[in-house]
Amino acid sequence: MTQEPPSSIDVYQAMSTLRAVRRLRPDPIPPDVLQRVFTAATWAPTGANIQPWRIIAVSDLTLKAALQALYAPEWQKYTANTQARLAGLAPEEQEKQRRTLAAGDYLAEHFHAAPVIAVVCFNPDHMAITDQKLKRVSLVGGASVYPAVENLLLACRAEGLGCVLTTLLCLKESEVINLLGIPEGWYTAAAIPIGYPVGRGHGSIRRRPVSKLVFQDQFGEPFKP
Repeated sequence: MTQEPPSSIDVYQAMSTLRAVRRLRPDPIPPDVLQRVFTAATWAPTGANIQPWRIIAVSDLTLKAALQALYAPEWQKYTANTQARLAGLAPEEQEKQRRTLAAGDYLAEHFHAAPVIAVVCFNPDHMAITDQKLKRVSLVGGASVYPAVENLLLACRAEGLGCVLTTLLCLKESEVINLLGIPEGWYTAAAIPIGYPVGRGHGSIRRRPVSKLVFQDQFGEPFKP
């Protein structure tokens, strides 16, 4: 069945309400909706327009269960470390963190139930990674991958789909590569469970203001629009 895209949301509204939605229903996503979402990913810019990324849309039940089996233990390690840090936070912030962890627990338990898990792959041989010889963590290659991921997330928001960017499966990259038949030279950058939200889903987000993140001419100088 063809489903018309929502028409009541613009790009600014999409960006300002793009929450990480970790509670997803198992209801199927219409093929035309998925086509629009993945088409949006293809519109993202990349170095020399090479598009050195691919997405594997995993919907097979056995494969999703295998991904969940890889994901859940890594989430448990992450949440254990986070819980240990909560004691040093103010009570209000502790409560916010606990709500986030509870949503993450739900995702870890139901990872396989998402109708589609988009596994994002990349090939560094097709990237101009201009910072690879600098004495710091290399980041530039991601500029040809993560804009496509953001386009995908925003398109999901516009379609009323819940989604969340996760990277924990990168800790199990060799297992994911074998499971999904990813060829030599290709690696994993993200996994995005996609589905219609349980409950409200997307909504207002909390971020630092422009005054804290944007400077004028020199680092630390107040921005003057």
